[in-house]
Amino acid sequence: MPGFEVLYQAAALCLTYPDDGFRARLPLLREAAPPLREFTDHAARTPPGDLQAHYVEVFDFKNRHSLYLSWWSDGDTRRRGMSLVRFKELYRAHGLECTGEELPDFLPAVLEFTSRSGERGLLVEYRDALEQLRSRLTAYGTPYACVLDAVCATLPPATAGARR
Repeated sequence: MPGFEVLYQAAALCLTYPDDGFRARLPLLREAAPPLREFTDHAARTPPGDLQAHYVEVFDFKNRHSLYLSWWSDGDTRRRGMSLVRFKELYRAHGLECTGEELPDFLPAVLEFTSRSGERGLLVEYRDALEQLRSRLTAYGTPYACVLDAVCATLPPATAGARR
């Protein structure tokens, strides 16, 4: 996975809520991760309030663009609880702890874990989910789609049976 660590960390930051800290990091993100420039350039020229409103519109109103990977395979079922435990156990096995308000399958958390650990297993395992999300973001017409394009380009192809 040489060279993808920076891309994964930058993608994680691009997929979190665009607060003031995000805005301050945009020049660094733009230079560190050229595959994300389409998104970082868009974010830089979009007024902060508009960017925040767009993030909420895209990711917070419906599960059609869910950033929670196990939601794509498990939905809101008991089985998802076991998947979340697995994420936490994998993080712990690599000396990392999932803290904060987000669930461990939150895509930015998975990308950060992958960046820090070098372990791409979760991204590969949830490749179909990433492809579904990428496809839906593209159809929605949001610049966030290019962040998923860049991440998906680093992974093996999705299986032929991926849902759209």
